[in-house]
Amino acid sequence: MSTVAAIATPNSSGGIGVIRISGEDAIAVADKVFRSVLGKKLCDIKGYTALFGHIYENDTLIDECVTLIFRAPKSYTGEDVAEISCHGGMYVTQRVLRAVLAAGAVPAQAGEFTKRAFLNGKIDLAEAESIMNVISAQGQQALDAAMNTLDGKLSREINSIAATLTNVSAGIAVWTDDPDEDVPAAHEENVKEKAQLAYEKLTELLSRFDSGRAVTEGVSAAICGHPNVGKSTLMNLLTGFDRSIVTPVAGTTRDVIEETVRLGDIVLRLADTAGIHQSDDLVESIGIDRSLQKLQTSQLVIAVFDGSQELSMDDIQLLDECKNRRAVAIINKTDLEMKISVDTVKEYIPDVVYLSAVKGEGVKELQNVIEKLLGTAELDTSSGILSNERQYACCQSAAESLKEAIDGLDMGVTLDAVNVSIDYAIEKLLELTGEKAREAVVNEVFAKFCVGK
Repeated sequence: MSTVAAIATPNSSGGIGVIRISGEDAIAVADKVFRSVLGKKLCDIKGYTALFGHIYENDTLIDECVTLIFRAPKSYTGEDVAEISCHGGMYVTQRVLRAVLAAGAVPAQAGEFTKRAFLNGKIDLAEAESIMNVISAQGQQALDAAMNTLDGKLSREINSIAATLTNVSAGIAVWTDDPDEDVPAAHEENVKEKAQLAYEKLTELLSRFDSGRAVTEGVSAAICGHPNVGKSTLMNLLTGFDRSIVTPVAGTTRDVIEETVRLGDIVLRLADTAGIHQSDDLVESIGIDRSLQKLQTSQLVIAVFDGSQELSMDDIQLLDECKNRRAVAIINKTDLEMKISVDTVKEYIPDVVYLSAVKGEGVKELQNVIEKLLGTAELDTSSGILSNERQYACCQSAAESLKEAIDGLDMGVTLDAVNVSIDYAIEKLLELTGEKAREAVVNEVFAKFCVGK
C-alpha cells in the first residue's frame, strides 16, 4: 500500500493540529520535513517516542511541532505511523500537510486510516463502525454503547453464534457425506436445539436495535398540533433559545422548522410543523401538507393540545393520524383552567404528559415518557447493540435463514437442505463482522468516515 497522510483534527482553528502519516515509508517521509532540535532522526528512535523540532518545506520554516512515532504492528493502522502535532491554525496545518505530500505521501481517502486498521486485522468491521459512533456520541448512553462495541462486545456475541452454527454445519456435513447412513433422531434434535438457541439470540439483538439507534443516532421527532396550541413555544423550550417565532396570531409557523436537541441522553431531531387545520390559504396549505408528511415519516410524534380548550375537529384529525404510531400527547397550557377531554386523547395516544411550555414545567416528565416509548430507559448499553442498518440487515437475514432451517426440520426436510439455510446464516454473520464482507460493502462502510480517521 502507498503511504498516506491527512489532517486528523477538525477543519477549524484550535490549539493543536495533527497530521497523520501511515504506511511503509511513513517515518522516512516525516524525516524529510522534520528537524529535531536534538539533531536526531525519526528513523532512529523507537516506537511510542516523540521528538520536538520544526517542520520545513525544503529550507522554508513552517512551524514548530512534536512528532510521535508508532512502529508496526503496534499502531492504530498496524503500519508505521508518524503523527505531527503542530499549532492548530487552519493555514499552518494545511501547509504542513502540503509539505508531507511533497515529501512523498499521497492524500488519504475518507476513513482510510481505519480501513487500514481493519485490513491489517487490528479491528473488525463492527468495531470500525463504532469509532464514528464514539466520535458522534452526544450522551453517556451513546458513548457507553459505542465504547462497548469498540471493545468487541457485539463482535464476540456474533462470533459466538457463528461458531455454534459452524459446528452444527460441520456435523451435518459428516452425516451427509455418507447418504446410506440413517441420521439419528437425536442428531436432528441437537441441530434444531442449537439453531433455535442461535435464532433466539439474534432475535434479542434485533429487538434492541430501535432503542440502540435512538441512543447512538438520535430520533426524528415531529411537533404537531393545530394552530396556537404552543408548538413553537415548546420547540423554543426544548432547544433553549428562540428557534421558532412565537406570536398570539394563529398560523405564525407556515413551514417545517428543524433543530437537533438533547433530552436527557436522547438526541431528538425536532421539527416544529405548521398548524394542522383546514385552510384556503395556498401558502399555508403547502405548509400543512408538509406537516402531515413530517408526521408520517418521523420516528416519534409529539402531539400538542391546548388543555384550556375542548377538542376540535382538527385535534381529532391529528389524534387519528397518531393512532398506532409511536407518539406522546402533550396537554399544554396547564397554567390555565383545564377543559380538554383527556380520556378521549388517551383513546388514541395512551402516553400523556401535562406541560406548561410558557412556564417551562413538565419537561422532565416528557423526557421520562419519551425514554419509555423509545426503550432507552431500560437499555443495557453493556450488551451487544446493533448500531446501524447494515448490521441490522445482516442480523435479520441470518435470523430469517435460521427460522427457515427450524421450520424445515419440523416439516421433515433433509439435513443437507437445512444446512443450506444454516450456511447462509453463518455467511451473513461473518459479513457483519467483516470476516467475509465483500469489497463493495467494506468500501461503503469507510466512505462514510471523515478524512483523517
